[in-house]
Amino acid sequence: MKLPIVDHPTAAKPFVTNEDRSHWHDDALWFVRVKRDRQASSVPEWEYLRERASAIKTHTIANLGDYLEQFERNATARGATVHWAADAEEHNAIVLKILRQHGTERIVKSKSMLTEECGLNPYLEDNGVEVVDTDLGERIVQLREETPSHIVLPAIHIKKEEVGQTFHTHLGTDAGASDPQYLTEAARNHLRNKFLSGEVGITGVNFGIAQTGGFVVCTNEGNADLGVSLPKVHIACMGIEKMIPSLADLSVFTRLLARSATGQPVTTYTSHFHGPKDDNSELHIVLVDNGRTRLRGNDTFRPAMHCIRCGACMNTCPVYRRSGGHSYRATVPGPIGSVLSPSRDAKSYKSLPYACSLCGSCSDVCPVKIPLHHQLLAWRGELVGNGLLPLSKRVAMKTASFLFQRPGLYRTAGSMGRTALRVLPHFVTHNRFNTWTKARELPKPPRESFRQWYIANRGNPQRRDSANGNATAHANTRSNGDAS
Repeated sequence: MKLPIVDHPTAAKPFVTNEDRSHWHDDALWFVRVKRDRQASSVPEWEYLRERASAIKTHTIANLGDYLEQFERNATARGATVHWAADAEEHNAIVLKILRQHGTERIVKSKSMLTEECGLNPYLEDNGVEVVDTDLGERIVQLREETPSHIVLPAIHIKKEEVGQTFHTHLGTDAGASDPQYLTEAARNHLRNKFLSGEVGITGVNFGIAQTGGFVVCTNEGNADLGVSLPKVHIACMGIEKMIPSLADLSVFTRLLARSATGQPVTTYTSHFHGPKDDNSELHIVLVDNGRTRLRGNDTFRPAMHCIRCGACMNTCPVYRRSGGHSYRATVPGPIGSVLSPSRDAKSYKSLPYACSLCGSCSDVCPVKIPLHHQLLAWRGELVGNGLLPLSKRVAMKTASFLFQRPGLYRTAGSMGRTALRVLPHFVTHNRFNTWTKARELPKPPRESFRQWYIANRGNPQRRDSANGNATAHANTRSNGDAS
């Protein structure tokens, strides 16, 4: 299915121009970033863990085929059934086939970005299956018929008053109620009935362990555990990049994941699954490619497969924090999403690598040391090389290149520009044709250029350099004379 072309600046406009929501969203995510920094600084070997995690991922991705086969053998030996899905359509068809085999009409599902990526919820609903997301944030956005805006904090864009209105409409809570404790209890009571009536439980996977054939699911609410404890059938949906070699390696990632994601020492529940829970139960593991093998074959962008979906890059990104996750129109937003999405469809997501200031903060906080800002810069080069840069940007860059190569013309243009910005009416520079100024004000232009200021305050640099050169030569002459 061909995706519509995403224009990030246009998609971000409603969020960016809502100053109250944009500032609130910015502050909420920065609060999480600060917690992350506090946890990272409390671990003396933090940088060693990052280096080790990156090395493990590099090794695993290089030998991915071998580890996937080892995982399948060990998981099958423990009684699980392993399925292979080349793409999203095949993944969805496998899940539906399992549900049909059991006559299932309703499922309970914990948070899974892979199933979001594959569009599993609408696919199952179109085929008559009731899907209940049991993570609180996921359930909120599901009731609002929205998609998650963050991979760890799916409802971070929604205020508590809006949650209250949503619950009043769908759960019958008191009108105007916005107390988090009250709303959480209402959601708990609502979901408890859904858990009891669920016929199949579906989870994502945080880490698959080749050595044991088991996998780990990390949550803070316990909904994944309850969701697969009551039904007889558990379906685990796992991207092939989630593989790691051994339990010893797992210890590195569990120390990094929660600290990077939410600023906790560890997730509340780190649940290990090794085969079906009993002889009357079934465990199905669906291993999904969906473009990952193609990404693995690209030397430049292969490190993006290291991602453990912690969301740290989103929490620190100044663009994401101010524009909101939905402006990316992608399952995974933020810096990592701006790398991954073009790898799936460069034409549709060509604007996302430009939704970046190249500040490098995302690379600084990534627990597996993905060089995200370098990859975003590399994507810009790829887009230009493939002729996907918009005409407006191509013309602007060629004009800038022409100007920068001609110092005299550059100085003249600068002088004209400074004068024009001082005398022109505001509507001339701030209008619908200048998208850069939609949410920005230009600073008051100075009356002189930096070059003019430097000459006036520090002297002519050429004359000064010449004078320094003469003084040096004179000193050398005197020195030589003294020596003789």
